[in-house]
Amino acid sequence: MPHLEPLALESIGQVDLLDRFEHYRKTRGFTPRSIMTMARRPDIARAFMALNQAVLYEGTVPVATKMLVSLASSMASGCLYCQSHMTNLSSIYQVSEDKIAALADFENRKWFSEAESAAINLGWKAGRVPNEVQAADFERLKQHYNEDEIVELVASVALFGYLNRWNDTMATELEPFPSEVAARIIGPGGWTPGKHAG
Repeated sequence: MPHLEPLALESIGQVDLLDRFEHYRKTRGFTPRSIMTMARRPDIARAFMALNQAVLYEGTVPVATKMLVSLASSMASGCLYCQSHMTNLSSIYQVSEDKIAALADFENRKWFSEAESAAINLGWKAGRVPNEVQAADFERLKQHYNEDEIVELVASVALFGYLNRWNDTMATELEPFPSEVAARIIGPGGWTPGKHAG
């Protein structure tokens, strides 16, 4: 059970927020409850959505790679809500279910390229507390990404640092669709909705 309920759509008076929420519904099949809770302070919701757009959907690193990095960092931090969402988004951005399920085995070249493995390694190590990223991890990244692209990758992890803390603290209730996707793809590896179950 969530500690705070998300706002009902009909109670949100800001047209720009409603337009953005409708975009989420069309692209994901639902509006995330996390953002509907943030909407109690509309400027926080707006700022978060703008940052989310800039980090995950702009730049030159493939969006699918940033989805996998975000999923890895959420797995490392233990946020089951974000793991579910990023499993769903990775799938939407054409990452195969087999590849998503194999994320913990990211060094296996059957599934991941050298560049993907370097990025996912960052996600796993940066998502842990205390942070485990070392200079050698950046040297590995620099073999495949320029400095601007490394900023995108670190921003992806940092964005999910915020979301992992938000959703685990709020005990945000997981929406049915991403829950079903996660149960199918990463459930066999041990994922459950935990405290985010409806």
